[in-house]
Amino acid sequence: MTPSKILSREQLLERFAPPREERLVFTNGCFDLLHPGHVHYLAQARGLGDTLVVAVNTDASVRRLQKQGGRPLVAEADRALVLAALESVDAVCLFDEDTPRDLIAELLPDVLVKGGDYEPSGVVGREEVEHAGGEVVIIPFVPGYSTTQILERIRKADS
Repeated sequence: MTPSKILSREQLLERFAPPREERLVFTNGCFDLLHPGHVHYLAQARGLGDTLVVAVNTDASVRRLQKQGGRPLVAEADRALVLAALESVDAVCLFDEDTPRDLIAELLPDVLVKGGDYEPSGVVGREEVEHAGGEVVIIPFVPGYSTTQILERIRKADS
């Protein structure tokens, strides 16, 4: 059942691009190690509309973002599967570009959501979404949860 939530770009656009009846919420990220901060963030994002779409960076895209050495730790198909299993997530789509700007411009979500490390002015796709009448929402981080912090704790435990 979960794999049916994992859509190609074409399937995603066919199902959710305008015009649509529901209020569409969109977010994106690497989601390398799913942790409680991610779960909280995605549940809050889902609460902002009727449908939550999560775009996930492909492995190649994560490597180009120069995340810490060896990232991603979890392969793209596995990251998509884990996200799709969450009740708050309605659809997952992989994207290979450095940013999801083109996908956002095609999908034109009603709400574009990013985490607390972003300022609204720095959110990729903000201009496109706001020009179409949508909004950008920044959801604060849950303190103590980040993939980087988890990896640091693992490294310290190994030393």
